[in-house]
Amino acid sequence: MTVEGNRKIALVTGGGTGIGRAIAEALLKSGFTVVISGRRFDVLQTAAHELAAQTGGTARAFAADVGDPQSVATLFSTIAHDFGRLDLLVNNAGMGLPAIPMEDITFEQWNAIVSANLTGAFLCTQQAMKLMKAQVPRGGRIINNGSISASTPRPLSAPYTATKHAIAGLTKSTALDGRPFDIACGQIDIGNASTEMTSKMSGGVLQANGEVASEPTIPANLVADAVIYMAGLPLSANVLTMTVMATQMPYVGRG
Repeated sequence: MTVEGNRKIALVTGGGTGIGRAIAEALLKSGFTVVISGRRFDVLQTAAHELAAQTGGTARAFAADVGDPQSVATLFSTIAHDFGRLDLLVNNAGMGLPAIPMEDITFEQWNAIVSANLTGAFLCTQQAMKLMKAQVPRGGRIINNGSISASTPRPLSAPYTATKHAIAGLTKSTALDGRPFDIACGQIDIGNASTEMTSKMSGGVLQANGEVASEPTIPANLVADAVIYMAGLPLSANVLTMTVMATQMPYVGRG
């Protein structure tokens, strides 16, 4: 087992790119030792090396498919072996689909997005709960990447919206079930953080009224700052839900 002094240990799924990488960087700067996971080890390894060089912290890369129970179990057993504990899990891994009419979505597309967005978060939460209950001192924090779609859908986004609504239920259940064991769980709903996934926003996105409109974005580091606030709270306090969004995006009211 590797002892990291008094540093807390964090796992960020989908941590090699985009929002996950921004969160990992912010956690490293805040003194965490950070494990980033994802399916592409080459991307993860490059990110871990760059993040460690930029921050002077300890970043480790582990390839894992969050939708595969055995892969997730191996990831968490490795963390337990190498670090002895886990203080923070950020369930960030996920995927989206192009705007597709509901009747044209294939079963394979449905399964893929449910696996990445919902099953993956559940499997990682399940393993984190086991570890956080058993470790000494016990407890920890879980932060789920929800999305504004956890409360309000975009047109033609049934699979993504369904998984993100489900994440809201998983967050509340985890917060309730973790309460007796000093495990806090919260959710951050993000409105158009600037990443490769949201690059299409400036070119126009289908709106509920049928129009196509450009949508503003915010830098991913602002989302990371919000995660740092949530992660910095004592386990006796919790942010159950937080929305971080571009002020001008068409979300509040009727768009």
